[in-house]
Amino acid sequence: MPPTLPPDYSNSVKLKYVKRGYQCLVNNFLTFLLIPIMAGIVLQVVQLGPDELLSLWNSVELDLIQVLCSSFLIIIISTVYFMMKPRTIYLVEYALYKPPVTCRVPFSTFMEHSRLNNMNDPKSVEFQMRILERSGLGEETCLPPANHYIPPVPTMEASRAEAELVIFSSIDALLKKTGIKPKDIDILIVNCSMFSPTPSMSAMVVNKYKMRSNIRSFNLSGMGCSAGLISIDLARDLLQVHPNSYALVISTETITPSYYSGKQRSMLLPNCLFRMGGAAILLSNRRRDRYRAKYNLVHVVRTHKGADDKAFKCVYEEEDPEGIRGVSLSKDLMAIAGDALKSNITTIGPLVLPASEQLLFLFTLIGRKVFNPKWKPYIPDFKQAFEHFCIHAGGRAVIDELQKNLQLSAEHVEASRMTLHRFGNTSSSSLWYELNYIEAKGRMKKGDRVWQIAFGSGFKCNSAVWKCNRTIKTPVEGSPWLDCVHRYPVHIPEIVKL
Repeated sequence: MPPTLPPDYSNSVKLKYVKRGYQCLVNNFLTFLLIPIMAGIVLQVVQLGPDELLSLWNSVELDLIQVLCSSFLIIIISTVYFMMKPRTIYLVEYALYKPPVTCRVPFSTFMEHSRLNNMNDPKSVEFQMRILERSGLGEETCLPPANHYIPPVPTMEASRAEAELVIFSSIDALLKKTGIKPKDIDILIVNCSMFSPTPSMSAMVVNKYKMRSNIRSFNLSGMGCSAGLISIDLARDLLQVHPNSYALVISTETITPSYYSGKQRSMLLPNCLFRMGGAAILLSNRRRDRYRAKYNLVHVVRTHKGADDKAFKCVYEEEDPEGIRGVSLSKDLMAIAGDALKSNITTIGPLVLPASEQLLFLFTLIGRKVFNPKWKPYIPDFKQAFEHFCIHAGGRAVIDELQKNLQLSAEHVEASRMTLHRFGNTSSSSLWYELNYIEAKGRMKKGDRVWQIAFGSGFKCNSAVWKCNRTIKTPVEGSPWLDCVHRYPVHIPEIVKL
């Protein structure tokens, strides 16, 4: 007789209910503990007669001095608590840039331009075709006008024109949505990694909208695709010390100056993946905005692996042997990103995971240290902490790796895959296109928690946790998904033959 295999308990329906029962018991332990105690107290009080209750009340001696002192102490403690409590940061509204159809780059157009721009190097053309086939991008992604020329014209003028088009369009849409005036903005933060002109892009915004002379403006560059969450973190810190303020955060990437015309394969990758995009986000610490705000900022966790040489150079701007400037992506990128993610979730886990998941992780850790180092490490179930995930749409490999490491379902990474397909890798703004996709699908409900995860050069992994303040109604006004969300999700094949 053939040997009988042991039952697979991992997928057992009974085990699933045992796990649910465990989670319910641990996460509500205090409730289960206090209910019997409170029930016992209420039962004892009910059993007392009127005379016994009256005598019990008379036995309590209340001294006027003691009452006043106790009241004064409670007032002091309450005052200190409310003064020390961090201000709540509200995401009032955000707006996204939708490129015009004239900027679209179907696969056929991209490959035709690649052949014309690299006529003497067919191997580079073939390499870019293989990358594009496996990229997960769709036919409607967009490149700036300068990149449509043959050859492209990455001039300062063209770069400024792209930056102004994306940023001003996003801000105009945001101001229209919120009804606020440019002079109402107290803090301005602009992040763009590859384009850092003089005067800065934040100065460009101040000049365009004639903002106040005492505005606190910041310009972040060179921080890669995770710079959007760094800007959110900076805005949060500033809003903690400046009461009754609005902060405007602009996240974008100017594609024009980063076009690479050489032959190094590691530098050709960005040409295939990066596309136009931008987001304008309005944050506030004003209490009156809590009713109209979409989200509350709960946590921001930042992880920096720059002390390690491999991590520092895995996304590196340099010149190739022919002196042509470009951004090189290392083969170790995914391994480094995985290591940065582990460090990040180690920090964010205790802040967001329920007690049941933290205990399982702790017991497994102790078991591996004390009993058997070969025990499989327990991966916390972050689906217990979040309803929605916005994973940076850096490429298909990035999304695949995070889905595997975090044990997420296809639905959890749907927003990331569809954003990559429709808009491509828009760098720091991609997280906001993903959030907008979830809203456009009518899935965002009051109380839902969102985890945004982004990776950037340096190497950095940054996370932000938001809590939905109100149910988002569809259709979402001004959404770039408005005319196409009904077509999504779409099936994205492993390879699209060109």
